[in-house]
Amino acid sequence: MYRARSRPLFAASLWALLCICNVGPSRAADIPAPSSDGLARITAFFDNEVKTGKLPGAVILIQQHGRPVYLKSFGVQDVRTGTPMSPETIFALHSMTKPITSVAAMMLIDEGRLALSDPVSKYIPSFAFTKVGLERTRPDGGLALDMVAPVHPVTIRDLMRHTSGISYDYIGGKWVEQAYKDANIFEGRFDNKEFAERIARLPLARQPGTLWRYGHSTDVLGRVIEVISGQTLYSFMKQRIFDPLGMTSTKFLLKTPEELARMARPLPSDMILLDAEQDRLAHPEWESGGGGLLSTLNDYARFAQMLLSGAEFDGKRYLSPAAFKDMTTDQIGPGSGVDRDYFYFPGDGFGYGYGLAVRTDPGNAKPPPPGSLGELKWDSGSGTLFGVDRKLDMVYIMLEQTQSERGRITPAFKALVYDTFPAELRRP
Repeated sequence: MYRARSRPLFAASLWALLCICNVGPSRAADIPAPSSDGLARITAFFDNEVKTGKLPGAVILIQQHGRPVYLKSFGVQDVRTGTPMSPETIFALHSMTKPITSVAAMMLIDEGRLALSDPVSKYIPSFAFTKVGLERTRPDGGLALDMVAPVHPVTIRDLMRHTSGISYDYIGGKWVEQAYKDANIFEGRFDNKEFAERIARLPLARQPGTLWRYGHSTDVLGRVIEVISGQTLYSFMKQRIFDPLGMTSTKFLLKTPEELARMARPLPSDMILLDAEQDRLAHPEWESGGGGLLSTLNDYARFAQMLLSGAEFDGKRYLSPAAFKDMTTDQIGPGSGVDRDYFYFPGDGFGYGYGLAVRTDPGNAKPPPPGSLGELKWDSGSGTLFGVDRKLDMVYIMLEQTQSERGRITPAFKALVYDTFPAELRRP
């Protein structure tokens, strides 16, 4: 059990005061700044994406030693209105919500109110009856689905490292996809409590603890946080993370015309994201810990900088050093018993901690993907991406709203970021 220590919080609500990384002068002097030519290539890349109509716009940040060294807004936040992008434009974070929810859960673990080994059924009793789906071939060649007991209960650790067997409806075998669709888990109105109940009734795609499988695990974790804290997920996050960090524009639901006017929207042709936006608006009671937060570049930069600083920001500690180390250490590597398959989204060279991908090795690609050992990152289906590179004392963030172009832009952006540094620092 970790014991969190807390220090006084010094107010720092303005972007201009985001200078909080405690890097000594000698260490800072040893770390090169991004090259001006490299930064110009980032500008040219996104200028072209907007000019050629592939993106409505984007906002980009590279931050070193707690200060922005590159901050640019490109294009517009909505082609219908022509409103320019800015660091205060509000984006649907989608899966970049997961690291925030995971930090919230680690706070409870740090305080001894939650344990990684706890069965989820301790907080959501319906999970005591969850079964594992096992597909088999019948004598006639057809497929059948057997329901078997889990070898061990789904635990909090399983939720936090995506080894619960809980899936998304578009990931896994045909029977998994069909089971999720048949269950109509998004039907009608529901909150986190009801959604967790719906997930508990579904079969697990694999035995808990055996496979990294992306899915609604972090949504269920959000409900666990509510049960323990006695608060809604947003209320807990606001009290423990958003308000102390000064993340004034991060929430699950926009209520004022001023907020709505700052919302970034995908291109009219990007129907997957437009449909996702309609789903979000149709379920205002659902505070999805796995993908529901809305935020700005300015806000998320504070959260990312807190991670870069070892879970500390402006003198306030959010997680104990031991808890932060555990969270940012690979939990699914050799000896863990966890397999990986085609849907292993952390990517080549990355393991996974509790809510974050962690760079563990160069990977199999030749040359290796850019980055540093120990680098933390996550991205989303809407094209948002952030990374924390402790070797370079750097945060990088890209916020955009595109499903159709993200598979191309995300690796291109990361390569451009690391190409601003000397060759010996670009790869593990």
